Amino acid sequence: MSNKKLAGILGGCIAVVIAVVAIAALPPTPNFHINVIPEQPKEDQDPKYSIAGQHFVFLVTITDEGQEGQLPVRISATAPGAEVVIYFEDIFEGQVAEVVVIPAQASIGKTIKVTITGTQGSSTNKKVISFEVAEGEDDRQEYAEELLDRFVSWLATNHPELGITDDTVWNGTMVSPVWLVVSHYLFFSEEWELHIEWHIMMPPDDWAKIDLRHRFDELEPSYAFKISSVNATSEPVAIEVPETAWR
Repeated sequence: MSNKKLAGILGGCIAVVIAVVAIAALPPTPNFHINVIPEQPKEDQDPKYSIAGQHFVFLVTITDEGQEGQLPVRISATAPGAEVVIYFEDIFEGQVAEVVVIPAQASIGKTIKVTITGTQGSSTNKKVISFEVAEGEDDRQEYAEELLDRFVSWLATNHPELGITDDTVWNGTMVSPVWLVVSHYLFFSEEWELHIEWHIMMPPDDWAKIDLRHRFDELEPSYAFKISSVNATSEPVAIEVPETAWR
């Protein structure tokens, strides 16, 4: 065999070895995908807004497409200019993690970029979502709590199967701060997310609504109720459940 032919064979073998090593060095293709609500708004959609101190709650699930379904996916997140708190960070398919982003005062007028990462073994998958921080303050808490008490008392009597009583502890946060006419607020107990909205009008158009999402295993609400006129002291009634959780 000529030296020229031998050199060609050796060169081919070295190229194959280099290619194999390069492929082995690549990060593994993830066997799962993470899904985030709300998603990043498209270019033709209005941006999402918050105010400093608001708890902007992202819901995170996974779609497991591999053979590692017996391993949970660890959810982590970063958001420069904001504090991040994660609830239920190790999830399987069908479970829901909550990534809470709390913008700092220094972020007013800026964009918060949130990077949410799922890790399963050596595989990772990321989603990036951003929202704007508007100037403003929470001026809805007091009235939202009044409405909450009214709905909770009624639920405790009429829907005891939900486990909501007058002793249930709730933590609240303003949402949709730039919305007018209709105001929104979110409350969280250990078990439930309660979205409340109300129409800022005179009777009989002064309605209030709530919807309930069971935390950590539901993405969408499963119950909804309405008071047709708050000042007329009408009783809540069941209504059609919204298709998505309000954000």
